[in-house]
Amino acid sequence: MKVLKAVFARVLALYAILLFAASLVVMVWPVLFTYLLNERTGTAVFRKITRGWMQTWMLLFGCPVTVKGRHHFKKDEVYVVTCNHRSMIDVPLSTPFIPGPNKTIAKRSLAKVPVFGWVYARGSVLVDRDSDASRRKSFDAMKATLAKKIHMVIYPEGTRNKTKKPLKSFYDGAFKLALTTGHNIIPAVIFYTEKVLPANKKFWLLPHRIEIHFLEPVSIEGHTSTSLKNKVYEIMEHYYVANYKA
Repeated sequence: MKVLKAVFARVLALYAILLFAASLVVMVWPVLFTYLLNERTGTAVFRKITRGWMQTWMLLFGCPVTVKGRHHFKKDEVYVVTCNHRSMIDVPLSTPFIPGPNKTIAKRSLAKVPVFGWVYARGSVLVDRDSDASRRKSFDAMKATLAKKIHMVIYPEGTRNKTKKPLKSFYDGAFKLALTTGHNIIPAVIFYTEKVLPANKKFWLLPHRIEIHFLEPVSIEGHTSTSLKNKVYEIMEHYYVANYKA
């Protein structure tokens, strides 16, 4: 049974990759058009394009998407959005389904991949994590992004959570960004992507429903970066434990 499951997971992974590559050839053209628009409008249109694209792509390999809590994004408000991170599927699940224009922090190296890199860079603030200078510049770029009324999406665990705990410990960056710019935080909790593409598996994909829940905004008022980090962590951990259905 384990052998059959492994074979199926690898066949489905190949199917998903080929499906993504084929759709990329089509979708890259409307994405390139968004580069001609101003930053906020272009990013908003880009996210609408990727929402339909990713929803269809994931549905075609057996991963229907459920989104809850969109109403927590208030009109004309800009937020730092913090997401938990258990799988590579988290990124195509999170950023396209956040209401309104948004960007995420992302590896500069992937922007060099032909064709895909154009799409990847369109929705990202790029950073070379091995460079202190690049990290400093990325912080300024994230501040500039928020100033243009574009949400910033950050995974405060830093890397995928490969433990059995609901969350890894958080880094300070997202919370310093929120305090520096005066923007509140919307915690986002992702469910079940580790069942689709586990962090400890390579070339592996299994069908499963996936969900992203946006929670009530967390005010930055009266907080230090440490106290804000701890509060958001507690909210996300409690919600994950209370709502995860095995």
